[in-house]
Amino acid sequence: MTIHRIRATELLAACRGKKILVVGDLMLDRYIIGSVSRISPEAPVPVVHVHSEKAVPGGASNVALNIGSLGGAGGVAGVIGDDADGRELSGLLATRGISTSAAQRDTSIRTTVKTRVIAERQQVVRIDWEDAFHYTPELLAAFRARLESEIAQADGVILEDYGKGVIVQEVVDTVLAAAAKRGIPVGLDPKENHILDVAGITLATPNRKEAFNGAGVAETRPTADPLTDPALRRVGDILLEKWRPELLMITLGAQGMLLLERGKPPAHVPTRAREVFDVSGAGDTVIATCVLARAAGASFLEAAEIANYAAGVVVGKLGTATCTPDELLGWMPPAP
Repeated sequence: MTIHRIRATELLAACRGKKILVVGDLMLDRYIIGSVSRISPEAPVPVVHVHSEKAVPGGASNVALNIGSLGGAGGVAGVIGDDADGRELSGLLATRGISTSAAQRDTSIRTTVKTRVIAERQQVVRIDWEDAFHYTPELLAAFRARLESEIAQADGVILEDYGKGVIVQEVVDTVLAAAAKRGIPVGLDPKENHILDVAGITLATPNRKEAFNGAGVAETRPTADPLTDPALRRVGDILLEKWRPELLMITLGAQGMLLLERGKPPAHVPTRAREVFDVSGAGDTVIATCVLARAAGASFLEAAEIANYAAGVVVGKLGTATCTPDELLGWMPPAP
């Protein structure tokens, strides 16, 4: 099945105003963009002549931007430092209409900032500023109470785990319990090497490496057809049993996605990317689009196919990016 433009238009209309809360690690992405024409005489490294700079919300913040770009009402829940970078991040989110009412400030850490130096559309180096974050009992209790309040008004929740400390078991338990009361979908974008009990989530979107890691299986080389890849199928079966999601969507880069639902035959969705300039942020787009579409009434297959098209749009852009409804519909097939 390939979703067509008319059905996608209906679903995107239903997405408007749907409130999706993104819980996770909030970051600021900076880009220094320039060109290289010589090597430094001081060391064998390129000299980047800077043309421009920009800052955009990253991490879980970028997931919320993707939701807003598609017409949903995105909000973030996480922890940021009480510093200039944190204030800049909050301001950027506010200008894009993203709610930060569940974002808490912590004076003990600095806001996570990732600075990428880009030359000729290629990343030269990335520089990270971040502190290890650990909840105090008081901060964790306050954060969980805020989550319960926010989820009581939401249409969906996303757990966006970058392994920076916000997503811990107590937070996962609070999200799942509050979402179950409301009967809304919960999506998980997992982090490798971060073990959590997430049994009962609606959908999970690990990439191939994260899937093998989560299943505790040594990663193998992919075969030409994901449907007949024995190691990948075994990993899928393990994660279906371990995480108990309604849908497991393993993203496979150029091979598209493998969709697994308990009691149903697996499905393969081939990639829709036309050109690939930058894959950073593609996973953010996938989970954002999938949960938003599901909250709007899409079937799992429809949500996955729309997410696949949206990811195909953003990988054709430089840096952390989002997808608009017009961009999404512009390259979907018309109704048969």
